Amino acid sequence: MQEIFQKLLDSIPDYKTFMTVDEMDESSKRLAEAHPECVTLTEIGRSRAGSPLYCLKIGSGPENALLFGCPHPNEPIGAMLLEHFSWKLAESPELQKALGYTCYIVKSWDCDATRLNEGWFKGPFTITHYARNFFRPAGHQQVDWTFPIDYKDLHFHSPIPETQAMMKLIDEIRPRFVYSLHNAGFGGVYWYVSHDVPEIREQMYAAANRQQVPLNLGEPEMPYCKAYAPAIYQKTSTRDSYDYMESNGVTDLANRIKQGDCSAEYAEKACGAFTLVTELPYFFDKRIDDRSESDRVRRDVVLEKLDFEDASNDFIRDAVAAAAPYVGADNPFKTTLDSFTTRSTSGATRKMVQENPEYAKKATVAEVFSNTLVNKVYKLLSFGVLVRMHEHELERAGDDAEKRAAMQAGREKSLAAFEKLAQYLEEAIDYEAVPIRKLVSIQLESGLLVMQYLREHR
Repeated sequence: MQEIFQKLLDSIPDYKTFMTVDEMDESSKRLAEAHPECVTLTEIGRSRAGSPLYCLKIGSGPENALLFGCPHPNEPIGAMLLEHFSWKLAESPELQKALGYTCYIVKSWDCDATRLNEGWFKGPFTITHYARNFFRPAGHQQVDWTFPIDYKDLHFHSPIPETQAMMKLIDEIRPRFVYSLHNAGFGGVYWYVSHDVPEIREQMYAAANRQQVPLNLGEPEMPYCKAYAPAIYQKTSTRDSYDYMESNGVTDLANRIKQGDCSAEYAEKACGAFTLVTELPYFFDKRIDDRSESDRVRRDVVLEKLDFEDASNDFIRDAVAAAAPYVGADNPFKTTLDSFTTRSTSGATRKMVQENPEYAKKATVAEVFSNTLVNKVYKLLSFGVLVRMHEHELERAGDDAEKRAAMQAGREKSLAAFEKLAQYLEEAIDYEAVPIRKLVSIQLESGLLVMQYLREHR
């Protein structure tokens, strides 16, 4: 790592909270005013709610890099990276020269939905508070999963306005490097890359090790992930999901898959761009990277996970159905629940684990932990959205006594289920919240490593 890049990493502030969308927009405006010699701020489009989508252009390097935060609205770590990086880059011609890229920076891509997460951005940073204020759109309303795709029987051509704006930007600037600043919620560090980069693999691991944040060595995020090395995966696409379900007997995929493709696929097809995703946890437990053998069979713990998910989804679907007569079509929380409680891959995964001999082996401690506890953390998020669905309608029930009574009853039942699971997880998991500075450091260093690798391997 060059000295100038190390100084950039060392200067990351000790952030205690995350910035709101309005705070990020105001900061970008101040930056453009302070450094007109190297910074321009443009509006690349409007969100579905009519909010401006701002893009900073910094520097004049020979190659273009596109970095965007909040591709999922519950993932603001990357936005804090961009806040720090944009100011330091604008202030230092030396850094601009050493980096060698013209950087296009969108701090909050899904700004509408990010605002629905701001209830937890200022803390306290606990699993319960995070889940109680969490929101994420349904797949067909996610900015990073509504790019066009034509694959076998799947044809998606309904990119939402935010996606259209990003498509236009990619077509115009043709980036060499795309940093899609996602992050996970619980677990450890892992990466997705467009293709294997073995030359910098150990340096990527070292970026996490220096911050004492473990690698995620449990079950991969999706069962069809291809691992290049521990915690380093080939980027995934909707095509991979389609093929996985098709190979495991799922039919009618054109109707089951409601989303499009992702920015990584679009940018690779448009201009051969390399995409990096560095997934980071808000919370971790030391069991997430424990590769010692447990006393349980991997197949059994995966099936236990699927049983829990199916039972939880049944509860949520029943609650949504009971509330349906009183829930408006524009309720964003209901749309999310309809999307997140399908069983589109459950049957395929059950078939796969029954047939794949890898799942007949003893599970590692990390695999047991991710299947029996981490998955419950993610399901707690859906219970939190269910509570918010009822609360959203209560806020606009007005004098409708029947609707108010129904929504209040539904809220109480949903909240009881949420609090029961939250209490169990708070007691069962010995977790700690990772300091934001550490997470920004890992994500920024990983990006710098890949950017320099690409410059050296044209």
